[in-house]
Amino acid sequence: MAVESPLSGTELAVVVLGLGNLLRRDEGLGIRALQRLEERYQLPDTLQLVDGGTLGLDLICYLENAPRLLVLDAALTEGPPGTLTRLIGEDVPIFFSKRTSMHEVGLADMLAVTRLRGTEPGELVVLGMQPDIIELGWELSDVVEAHLDNLVDAAIAELERWGVVITQK
Repeated sequence: MAVESPLSGTELAVVVLGLGNLLRRDEGLGIRALQRLEERYQLPDTLQLVDGGTLGLDLICYLENAPRLLVLDAALTEGPPGTLTRLIGEDVPIFFSKRTSMHEVGLADMLAVTRLRGTEPGELVVLGMQPDIIELGWELSDVVEAHLDNLVDAAIAELERWGVVITQK
């Protein structure tokens, strides 16, 4: 079953889901990366960008039957702030079983629900970055801001690996 975009009516090839809480500084880096992707690149109609915030199970409709799902998120990598990690398939629920924030619990739960329903994404990749400051505030930390383009570049590389044609604005 193909995922249909509610906006364009075209068959989707990829859903890009940005997760995080913009009110907790680096916690919102997945959404900031998604925004930067949209601002800087011309994206095809077969790609759907979703600002998932911290909605958890309310986002399941975007995951079910998605041919390819790319998730951008803050992730505890045990490296210095700005360190990138790439998780695929079965590694994703294992990594996020640490339950370090509410939206991570939601991601693991959503994947479990899709598996139970037989509607899991065809291909799943999570690109995460080690945060520096997770506290109340609006701006990213200096170190995460300095590395955010690396996350966006990794997302572009992943999308191109999947055959998505992307051009800079």
